[in-house]
Amino acid sequence: MKQLLYIRKGLLEWRDVPETKLQSEGDALVRPFAVARCDLDAAFLFNNLSLPLRIAAAAHIADPRILDDLGAHPFQGPFPYGHECVAEVVSVGSDVIEHKVGDVVIVPFQVSCGKCLSCTNGLTSHCETDRTTPISAYGFGEATGAWGGAMSDLVRVPHANHMLVPVPAGVDPVSLASASDNIPDGWRAVGPQLAKYPGAHVLIVGGRAASVGLYAAGLAVALGSERVDYVDTSQSRLDTAAALGANPIRRGKGRRGFKSLGTNTARYPVSFDACGMPGALDFAIRSLSPGGTCTSASFYFRKTTAIPMWEMYAKSLTLKTGLAVPSMDLPAILELVRSGKFDPSLVTTTIANWDDAATAFLQPGTKVVVKRKQSGINSVA
Repeated sequence: MKQLLYIRKGLLEWRDVPETKLQSEGDALVRPFAVARCDLDAAFLFNNLSLPLRIAAAAHIADPRILDDLGAHPFQGPFPYGHECVAEVVSVGSDVIEHKVGDVVIVPFQVSCGKCLSCTNGLTSHCETDRTTPISAYGFGEATGAWGGAMSDLVRVPHANHMLVPVPAGVDPVSLASASDNIPDGWRAVGPQLAKYPGAHVLIVGGRAASVGLYAAGLAVALGSERVDYVDTSQSRLDTAAALGANPIRRGKGRRGFKSLGTNTARYPVSFDACGMPGALDFAIRSLSPGGTCTSASFYFRKTTAIPMWEMYAKSLTLKTGLAVPSMDLPAILELVRSGKFDPSLVTTTIANWDDAATAFLQPGTKVVVKRKQSGINSVA
C-alpha cells in the first residue's frame, strides 16, 4: 500500500509499504480520505527541530525530559506522516459492534482503550493499555509507538469500539479533518470554562498553535461568550477570527507587542495561550480576572519558563496545560457543528488533492487539508 513519509525538513515522500492487517478482534481498518496538517506538523515540516532540540537538551537549555518523552532523536525522519483524519471503515474484527464497514469516522490521534484507570478518569491521552512509549499516537513514528500515519491507504485502529467517533449525518466530513487533534485542543481552553461561567469574556492569544487558537475562538463564540478577544500579529488569522465572530486585536511583534496592549484595560475569566512566543503566557495569565483560568496549548521547550506566581497567588488564578483529549471532548464539539453554531471549515486555508499531498502540506497557510474520494470498499481480505 502507499504511505506518505516525513523524511526531513521540507521533504515528504510516497513509498510502498506492506499492507496493514487486523491484529485483534477489537481492531478496525480505516481508509483516511481527509487529512489535515496539525499545527505541530508545521513546526517540523518547516524547521529542523531534531538536532537543535538534542543540542539544547545536552546544554541544559531545553528540558531534557523532551528526549525521554519524544525519543533520543525527536521529529527525525523517516516516519509515517499525519495524525488528523476522517476515514471510512473498511474492515472490523468480530468484537467491534459499535461500527460497521462503510461508516465515516474521526480517528482521535492518541491511542486509548477507554477502559483503564486513566481513560475512565477522562485522561485518554494517558491510556495505560498497549503503551510502549510515554506518548502513544499516530503520525510520529517509533517515538510515539509506531502506530503508523494518517496519510496511508489503510490505518489500523485498536480498541475500535471506543476509539472511532462517527461523523454526524449531514455534516461535511472534510470540515472535520482536524477533529482528531487541533479542534479539541481549542475546545479544552473554552468548553469546560464557559460551562462553569456562561457568557464569560475570553482572551485568546494566537500564534504558533495557529489553527488551535482560531478553533478556540470559534468555539467560544458558539458557546455564547459575550466577548471573545483574539490577539495576534497575523492579519490573515485576525481576519479568520473576525469571520468566526471574535473581536480581532492586532499586536506588535515580540514582548513589546504584549506590553503595548497592557493588562489593566480588560480582565477575563478565561484566557488561552496558543502563541508560544516569549511574553505570551505571562500576558495571558496577567490578563485574567480574580479566580480566572488560563490554558496553554503551546510547547515551551526551554528548561525553565517564567510564570507570574505572585500574580496567580494574589488573584487565585489557575494555569492548565497538557495533552488534548479528543476522545472525551468530540461529542460536545460535534453537536455544535451539527447544529450550525460552529463551522471549522472557516479555519481551513487550503484544500488539495490527495496525490498532491507531498507538496501541498509544505504550502503556507493556517490549515491545509488533503482529500480523496471515498472508495466504497466493503471489505478488505
